[in-house]
Amino acid sequence: MTSAKSALAEEVRPVPRPVIPDRIEDLGIRRALVSDLVLRFLWLHGSATLSALHQTLKLSFPLLETLFHQFRQQQLLEVKGMVGNDYAFTLTAGGRVQATARNEVCQYVGPTPVSIQQYHAVVTSQAAQVRLGRESLRQAFSDLVLPDGLLDQLGPSLISHQSLFLYGGTGNGKTSIAERILRIYHDTVLVPYAVEVDGHIITVFDPVVHRLAPCDDELLDPRWAVCERPCITVGGELSGPMLELRLDESTKVFISPCQMKANNGILIIDDFGRQVLAPRDLLNRWIVPLDRRVDYLTLASGMKFQVPFELMVVFSTNLDPYDLADEAFLRRIQTKVLVEAVSDDIFDRIFQRVIQANQVGAEAGAAPYLRERCWAAGAKCLRACYPRDIYQLVKAISEYEGRPVRMTRANIDRAVALYFAKTSAVNSN
Repeated sequence: MTSAKSALAEEVRPVPRPVIPDRIEDLGIRRALVSDLVLRFLWLHGSATLSALHQTLKLSFPLLETLFHQFRQQQLLEVKGMVGNDYAFTLTAGGRVQATARNEVCQYVGPTPVSIQQYHAVVTSQAAQVRLGRESLRQAFSDLVLPDGLLDQLGPSLISHQSLFLYGGTGNGKTSIAERILRIYHDTVLVPYAVEVDGHIITVFDPVVHRLAPCDDELLDPRWAVCERPCITVGGELSGPMLELRLDESTKVFISPCQMKANNGILIIDDFGRQVLAPRDLLNRWIVPLDRRVDYLTLASGMKFQVPFELMVVFSTNLDPYDLADEAFLRRIQTKVLVEAVSDDIFDRIFQRVIQANQVGAEAGAAPYLRERCWAAGAKCLRACYPRDIYQLVKAISEYEGRPVRMTRANIDRAVALYFAKTSAVNSN
């Protein structure tokens, strides 16, 4: 019998992993940039050892030893002693002058960046490929109650890893569905700590976004972090600058935009149409990336460069898609899935899930009674969020009155009265 995990597993493709470079020439970036990193580390910390440089800069010991001897010959550093078998050293007066000058240009002290060319190659090679069927997809969404018809609409889009448009009334579960798509992936990807473009450093790895995964590959270039596939959610706060490189004026380091951090994963645009950024501006910004799988970013100098756009973008909205985008853009989002209001049966099953998950008692017939009260209170349809929301109100009422939580008809009546607005009462004032 095939396990749920193996049923969801990706079709394995051999991906050449970057190996540890032992020569500066094999790093793929400018020698001066590497030298500047060592100088800035010493300028910041006062002294260093090869082990400390290895831990922070993610460079191999043979490469660091080469730099160490070159710096000694150039009289940029002097040895202060030994720490075990390691050198302890500091900058000379001439080294401090040079380090101070380099620190004024950029203050980045961290893992050595990879080249933009290598970044493009690795991200492209890590494009997701999945094998997926109704049963394995149902397993991925096992904590949601979804009809088979909805799963059958989601499946093809997830297999092709194309962008997805989830639309329908508020409270029907669009965001919950989007956030669980990541469960179909069980592999890991490589994420660089930073990328170099034309001598500039762009940070990519973000500990808030990228979750580190165990790795036993001793030959892997440590400038790359092994991570789970990322998932980023942005909502009403999304603005135009968030889609572009941002220069940190204090450090002179560029911070990658959200779509670059989401490469090889998922970017969810929640409540699409309610952003600070006008919908058509966002769509115009991404019409080429969605079509060609590449994006173009601009440095402060005005130089444009290409980065991969290898991610699934999930748009979630309760607005009419045709009020937000024209046909040219909607054509590039090949799958549009309507997440409709739930049926009586689905509503009752969601209610039972909420009761079981929170381990609370309920009177017989509580689920259909809640449905009746929602209709009577003015609900235009049954929404998937009602059972959870009403339970939370019942819980709050019970805690306020110091009694056990129980889904009784009396408690449901009180919660429904708090939940639904009485528009007629407002209009009469």
